[in-house]
Amino acid sequence: MYAQLLSLAQKVGAEAGALLLDRPLAFEVESKSTAIDIATQMDVRAEKFIVQSLLAARPDDGIIGEEGASVEGSSGITWLIDPLDGTVNYFYGLPGWNVSIAAKDENGVIVGVVTAPTINSTWWATRGGGAFYNSHPIRCNEPIELDRALIATGFQYDVAHRVTQLADFAKLVPVVRDIRRNGAAAVDLCHVAMGAIDGYYEAGLKEWDWSAGGLIAREAGATFAQYGAVPQQITVAAGPHLHQQLVATLGFSA
Repeated sequence: MYAQLLSLAQKVGAEAGALLLDRPLAFEVESKSTAIDIATQMDVRAEKFIVQSLLAARPDDGIIGEEGASVEGSSGITWLIDPLDGTVNYFYGLPGWNVSIAAKDENGVIVGVVTAPTINSTWWATRGGGAFYNSHPIRCNEPIELDRALIATGFQYDVAHRVTQLADFAKLVPVVRDIRRNGAAAVDLCHVAMGAIDGYYEAGLKEWDWSAGGLIAREAGATFAQYGAVPQQITVAAGPHLHQQLVATLGFSA
C-alpha cells in the first residue's frame, strides 16, 4: 500500500506544483487567523485540485486540508494537505514555497511528499522505508554540537506570541553557528533531513504543516518531537545529539 500512496502523492504534488508555478498577474488575498496570515486564490485552487485528484484515485479516503477541505473517509487512510506551504514567499515571488502531502493511518503518518518546484526539489519518505531527496537517500547531520549548528525557525502569525519567540531566539543567537528564517515549515523539516540545516524549531504549527516533513526528518535519522500543548506546541527536529541540546537550551518540556 505504501508504494501506491507514495506514487499518488508524488504525482499529485508535482502537478499541483506545476499549477502554482503559473503565478497570477493579480492576487486575491484573504486574511485567516490574523491580518498577516494570508491565503490567495492559488492556495484555494491548489487545494481543490489536490483533493479532487486524490479522491478520484481513492474515493474512500479522508481529507484534511489547510484551506478547509474536510472529508470523512472509510478506508482508514486520511490525507493531510498543505496546498501552498509558504504562501508569503509565493505572494512576494520568493523561492521555497511548496506543496506538502501526507497520508496517515491509525498509527500515524505513513507517507510524506514535499514538492518545492522553485528550488527543483522533491523530498519523500514512507514509514520504515527511509527518506529521499530527488531520488537520492538522505540522512540528517549527526552528531552536531550546538555551537556548530545552523538552526532554522519561523514566527507565528499571531504577533501576540512573538515576544516569547523572540526570547527563544535570543537564547540561541549567542550559542549557535547561525539562524535561518526560510519561510516554509515543510522545507525546513526536509532541510534537516538532508543536512542542509542542522536543526529546526517553531511554535504553533498545524498538523498539515509538519506531517510530511516530520516523517521525512524521522526517516532520515532526526529526532522529531513536539513539546507543550496545542495551539502553542513547539515542534523540534534535529539529529538526536543536537536535539537534546536544543531542547535543554530553549527549556522546552513535554
